[in-house]
Amino acid sequence: MRGATQVRWAACAVAVALAATACGGGDDGGGSGADGIVSSSWGDPQNPLEPANTNEVQGGKVLDMVFRGLVRYDSKTGEAKNEIARSIDSKDSQNFTVKIKDNWTFSNGEKVTAKSFVDAWNYGAALKNNQKNAYFFQYIDGYDKVHPESGDASADTLSGLKVVDDTTFTVKLAQKFSLWPDTLGYAAFVPLPKAFYTDHDAWLSKPIGNGPYTVQKYAKGSSMSLRRWDDYPGADKAQNGGIDLKVYTDNNTAYTDLTAGNLDLVDDVPASQLKNVKADLGDRYINTPAGIIQTLAFPFYVKAWDTPDAAKVRQGLSMAINREQITNQIFQKTRTPASDWTSPVLGKDGGFKKGLCGTACEYDKARAKKLIEEGGGIPGGQLKVSYNADTGSHKEWVDALCNSINNVMGDNKACVGAPVGTFADFRSQVSTQKLTGAWRAGWQMDYPLIQNFLQPLYYTNASSNDGKWSNQKFDDLVDKANAETDKAKAVTTFQDAEKVLVQQMPVIPLWYQNGSAGYSDRVENVSLNPFSVPVYDRIKVK
Repeated sequence: MRGATQVRWAACAVAVALAATACGGGDDGGGSGADGIVSSSWGDPQNPLEPANTNEVQGGKVLDMVFRGLVRYDSKTGEAKNEIARSIDSKDSQNFTVKIKDNWTFSNGEKVTAKSFVDAWNYGAALKNNQKNAYFFQYIDGYDKVHPESGDASADTLSGLKVVDDTTFTVKLAQKFSLWPDTLGYAAFVPLPKAFYTDHDAWLSKPIGNGPYTVQKYAKGSSMSLRRWDDYPGADKAQNGGIDLKVYTDNNTAYTDLTAGNLDLVDDVPASQLKNVKADLGDRYINTPAGIIQTLAFPFYVKAWDTPDAAKVRQGLSMAINREQITNQIFQKTRTPASDWTSPVLGKDGGFKKGLCGTACEYDKARAKKLIEEGGGIPGGQLKVSYNADTGSHKEWVDALCNSINNVMGDNKACVGAPVGTFADFRSQVSTQKLTGAWRAGWQMDYPLIQNFLQPLYYTNASSNDGKWSNQKFDDLVDKANAETDKAKAVTTFQDAEKVLVQQMPVIPLWYQNGSAGYSDRVENVSLNPFSVPVYDRIKVK
């Protein structure tokens, strides 16, 4: 979900009061060596920093520093590895027994127990708590009672969760899902301390967790200071004294501060600087694959787009897009043309299959025009591609995409960009099915599984299926894949479901996005994980 709603950047032409804090300047925390403080650019979180209510990247960065869960994803490979969990076992892929290690505490000294997890999951799932990530608990038995699609809840807790003792709890899923344990590294599944419930407002202003950092102070809209927790029980102890996150409303300003020596880390190099970044930073520029895909989505709630002939039109539009040219010229090769609906970071064993989309994702001017015409032409006579105008370089690539389509059709008005003022307004129109043309979409993986790239986006009535596409064959294959006890067979079946997307093209895969970052000569050992998030605890101050 993070990718679908992640907050990027707006223009930094706002209040003068922000000049010293949000748009550069100010103190950098200082210090050197093991106690040195790292300053990093940041975007103000969209939602309060509750683990089950944070579904965008900026808030996720903080949760990743402040919390640890049952499972943690390897910062290099993305592989799910047990963290607090001692074991997560099942004989039937539906009933699981979770045993946790007994040496973990929260930073306030409270012990992490099985109840810490069960209470947190029940809170996250409950309809009354209005948590944006509630749907992550949908696989657990009883979710339909605590979070019904309509009407009031008939239960307060998930019937599928049972505390056995301080270090053991059981989970019953509503259906078989062999890969379910691998999803548990997502932030919605972390444990919560009692203070979260007893003094909720105070907790939100200064979250208490069990990760390598604690929150020292938080000024919404300006900054957050995190400091190393020396009594952290995990193996991945912070290699610096802390992280100062500074809110920027323009990543160009953040980049200027970096090159001027006023900032240590920028984890989103603006497209306008990509031509200069190697000259500016040299080896201190990072460009690495990430679990992010960008797509072009369509409104299946509009009848003209939900017909057999319209599938031909969408396939033709896909073949009319010169992905290679756009990723080279607009993005300076920080994007890779997509040939499936997942991400290369999954690897072959994880479900990525290069070329699965086949010719439908390859530029073919003649074939593209033929398919569009055979399908009856673009509905309404013109493709309007909506995007939010307040962030990044969306206008540039949307214009380039439309130029490619217009060139194929021989009509410079066949495709036009349709800017929406702000990210919030854009997402509101998308999520409430107000758009009648295409729109820019994307997905940043929540966990490194092929299932996460398919089910939340394309399954009937799934949480992020904004276009309302529905296909029974696809749904049946996803259900079959989830029930497989063998991971390799599950992956193959998910890929069979993906082949339905080739035929129907409910969204057009555009390109895989790389993580792009730059850092100062004051720090070293800087890297991005497969989610395109800095591995903050590994950074060292010289």
